[in-house]
Amino acid sequence: MKMLFFDYRDSEKRYFETHACTGFDITFFTNNLNENTKLTEEEFNETEVISVFVSSQLTEKLINKFKNLRIIATRSTGYNHIDLETCADRNIAVLNVDGYGKYSVTQYTICVMIALIRNIVPSIKDFQLEKIIFDNYTGYDLTEMSLGVIGTGSIGASVCKIANLFGMHILAYDCKKNSDILDFVEYVTLEELYKRSNIITLHIPFIPDVYHMISNKEFEMMMDGVYIINTSRGELIDNAALYEAIQSKKVAGAALDVLECENLNMYPDDFLTNIKDATCDCLSSAIINQKLMAEPNILVTPHTAYNTFHAVNTILETTFSNIRACISGKCTNRIV
Repeated sequence: MKMLFFDYRDSEKRYFETHACTGFDITFFTNNLNENTKLTEEEFNETEVISVFVSSQLTEKLINKFKNLRIIATRSTGYNHIDLETCADRNIAVLNVDGYGKYSVTQYTICVMIALIRNIVPSIKDFQLEKIIFDNYTGYDLTEMSLGVIGTGSIGASVCKIANLFGMHILAYDCKKNSDILDFVEYVTLEELYKRSNIITLHIPFIPDVYHMISNKEFEMMMDGVYIINTSRGELIDNAALYEAIQSKKVAGAALDVLECENLNMYPDDFLTNIKDATCDCLSSAIINQKLMAEPNILVTPHTAYNTFHAVNTILETTFSNIRACISGKCTNRIV
């Protein structure tokens, strides 16, 4: 089967050096896939399988250029970068990967949580600049903090378990309670979680219903000096409201592995391509993202919380397992 593999990274090369992907004629692309990607007529006509990451944007116009496309396999849990309606109309299977970040994203979350409350990044920068101000680095013990976890699936529950070992009081919100953590987690409403949490971390998938679930109204409910961690999707937080909350000191700090309209900020090599298709709202968000990144108490990383060799190998193994299962008529992890 002819397969195009986009967003190909060095961390993925190890997998293909040691695994024979028999049955596939794979062409690798380091760039993402979007409407401006240059492909040959043969590639548009003969490709049966496409694999992408969230940095690609598969619109109706782009999908319809592929005449014999059967499967789109995204190497992510989220799939809002793919036009599902078009795929359903064309009977193109969309497959995702779930659960790969249980360890890697959990460890990242705990890492940045400690970095935020102990002011580790500004202390490192000041030390390098030989401008040490000890009073600026006084932090908190985790045992003094209450943690609000939004979403208690595999990653959120894993964060709760480690936070419990630190002696934190843990509040959680989810539509379905996780029985593995009921002994030490207090499930509450979202409003109560916002009001009582010193640190809030998001671990839910993005769907249109939760767009900007944290905005001005929600920040007003929160404690003064709250910390925010987002490893899910940038669109969950209204970044203009977050910037205002940072300026007013309502939010003491934030760790963001994802940003709203992040393609404009996180992939500079594709900036000219991405900006052509950007909406006015996205352009505005990109400007605010630049302001957020300039704040000393904001930690921004380029959607890399999941990025360990173990997680990458798990993603690729699951991706090819999903594709083979779908070819045999027994699709797993199928979205449409």
